[in-house]
Amino acid sequence: MNEVVKDPQILGGMPVFAGTRVPVKNLFDAFIGGDSITEFLDDFPTVTLEQVRAVLEKAEHAIENPVAA
Repeated sequence: MNEVVKDPQILGGMPVFAGTRVPVKNLFDAFIGGDSITEFLDDFPTVTLEQVRAVLEKAEHAIENPVAA
C-alpha cells in the first residue's frame, strides 16, 4: 500500500498520509518541534504507526541513495 498520496482534490495536491488529510510535512514539523512519534500520533489519530514508519523508511532510503542531479 502506498502510504503517501498526492491528489489535487486534497489540500491542493500536497503529499498526505493515505486515507487522511494530514500532510506528511506535519510529521517532520513535529520532529523539528521536538515531538515524538507518540505525540504526533496523538495529535493526528487518523495516521497509523505503520504509515509513519513507512514514510521514515522512505526518507532514510532517499538520504542514503540520493538521485544524481
